[in-house]
Amino acid sequence: MSPFLAYEDKGVDTPSATATATAPSATPLVLVHGHPFDRTMWAPQIEAFSPTRRVIAPDLRGYGASPVVPGITPLSVFAGDIEALLDDLKVETCVLAGLSMGGQIVMECYARFPDRIRGLVLADTFPAAETAEGKRARGAMADRLLREGMRGYADEVLEKMVAPYAAPEVKAHVHRMMTATPPEGAAAALRGRAERPDYRTLLTRVTVPALVVVGADDTYTPVSDAEAMHTALPDSALRVIEGAAHMPNLERAGEFNEALGEFLARVDDSR
Repeated sequence: MSPFLAYEDKGVDTPSATATATAPSATPLVLVHGHPFDRTMWAPQIEAFSPTRRVIAPDLRGYGASPVVPGITPLSVFAGDIEALLDDLKVETCVLAGLSMGGQIVMECYARFPDRIRGLVLADTFPAAETAEGKRARGAMADRLLREGMRGYADEVLEKMVAPYAAPEVKAHVHRMMTATPPEGAAAALRGRAERPDYRTLLTRVTVPALVVVGADDTYTPVSDAEAMHTALPDSALRVIEGAAHMPNLERAGEFNEALGEFLARVDDSR
């Protein structure tokens, strides 16, 4: 049984007031946050796109205002929660966007319910399964977060999540999200993510348009990872955002929104 997820749901499923009578309805946009964040990481995108389309941004289980479920949370469970939320909100089809862990959840969603997805946005993420070393590291980090809490980790990784030169208000927002995340939820996600499947073959079978976005200075998921996904996907666009690291949607919101807006217009026109 999926827990009730906290979420933001803004905008409408109808054309904008300036659209013509024959214009297609704007496709709903569903935004899946990364680890260890919450739905507020999408604030610039919610503000930019909700005037013309429905935008839904949930807090994943264990994050933000959603229920904390200790233990292990596989990506399949996160994807099941997203599917249940779409059911509850009566969203038949959508563009599904995710960043980092959120991008991997988006891939799992495509594996589970591809017919409901009209476009994929994969930001600062990668499709490969975890390595043996990576599994050990994620397990050790889960133990550490349960033992010490989130603040020390947040202090250490802040200037990898966003570039050292990021705006102070962006740094403060990212740090605030990380320190507010319940350690039990973060640890459960780390343990589940360590066991994720390999999505590389799945990407070659995607039948909808995709947008791959990455910060030029991202060290967690470098540009080479984005280029590999772009090559694997049958129909994709690649946008490298200069002046950003792992969270270009916050660090360079204008450039990110421009790329996303162009992609959404293409999806809408194909309806």
